[in-house]
Amino acid sequence: MVGDWQDDRVGSALRGENPTVLARLPGAFAVIGDVQWLPGYCVLLTDTPGVEKLSDLPRERRLRFLDSMERLAEAVERACAESDDQFRRVNLEILGNQDVFLHAHVWPRYGWEPPDRLSRPVWLYPPTMWTDPTNTLDERHRPLRDRLAALLSEHSRGRP
Repeated sequence: MVGDWQDDRVGSALRGENPTVLARLPGAFAVIGDVQWLPGYCVLLTDTPGVEKLSDLPRERRLRFLDSMERLAEAVERACAESDDQFRRVNLEILGNQDVFLHAHVWPRYGWEPPDRLSRPVWLYPPTMWTDPTNTLDERHRPLRDRLAALLSEHSRGRP
């Protein structure tokens, strides 16, 4: 899953070239994470190039982005609960410290996580979790990815 699209995640999503896109939502793109050590990890990307933080958007667009974050979180919650009986909850974060464009992380959390990590932020996992090839998004994740896309599609019908 390496390619030029990673250098411009928002632009590649707008051009239809970002292979991680699950759905277009109001003011955003729902994408599955490049890494899946916590299966179902997703990110919500702004659909407006140049927007770095939530406060860069007018209030109405902020609310659309946050509504889309809620939609993605609900889809992750449902899909992960269906696929793993140890699913516990989702954690939502808007950080922007490394990737300087508006995005929100949707992290599923599981009962099988190491006890010293379970109640702590995901960012306290070792940095190698991001680079370990066994955590890379690939075809193993196709069923979960398809279910997330279906739930997002289902959820979007009938909502503005």
